[in-house]
Amino acid sequence: MTVWTPRRAARVLLVDAADRVLLFAGTDPARPGHDYWFTPGGGLDPGESPAEGAARELAEETGLRLAPVKLGAPVWSETVEFPFDGVWYRQEQEFFLVRVPAWEVDTAGFNEIERASVVGHRWWTVAELTATTERYYPPDLPTRLAQVLAWERSTRGGAAC
Repeated sequence: MTVWTPRRAARVLLVDAADRVLLFAGTDPARPGHDYWFTPGGGLDPGESPAEGAARELAEETGLRLAPVKLGAPVWSETVEFPFDGVWYRQEQEFFLVRVPAWEVDTAGFNEIERASVVGHRWWTVAELTATTERYYPPDLPTRLAQVLAWERSTRGGAAC
C-alpha cells in the first residue's frame, strides 16, 4: 500500500512573446534515467497562499521577481500523485500564467535538491511539446497551454505583463 505525503504547490506557466513556455529539465535522484521537463514552481511554505508561493518559486528558480498580486488568478488546478526522491506525493497544485516579453533565466536561487536534480532549461512552443518524445509534466501540458493561451488572447488581448 502506497503511503501518500500530502503537498500543496503552485506552478507557473512562464510564457514569452513567442508563446514559448519555460520548462526545466530534471531527473529523479531515486530513479536514475527518469528524466523529464517541468514548469517552474513547487511546494507551498506553511501559511503561504498559492500566489505567494508561485511568486517566491518564480524568483528562486528564474530570478524573475513579481508581487503575488501580479500573478492574477490561477488558470487551472489539479491533484496529481507522483514519486520523487523515494517519497510518494499527492499534490494539489494551481497553475498561474505569467507573460514576459523575454527573460534570461537566473537559477542562482535554486535550493540543494534543485541544484542536484535540475540539469537545464529551455523555452518550448506548443508544437514542440506535441512533437517531442521527451517526458514532461503535466502530461497534458500542450493541450492545457494551448487552451490557456487561447483564453488569454480572447479575454486580455494577449498583452504582456
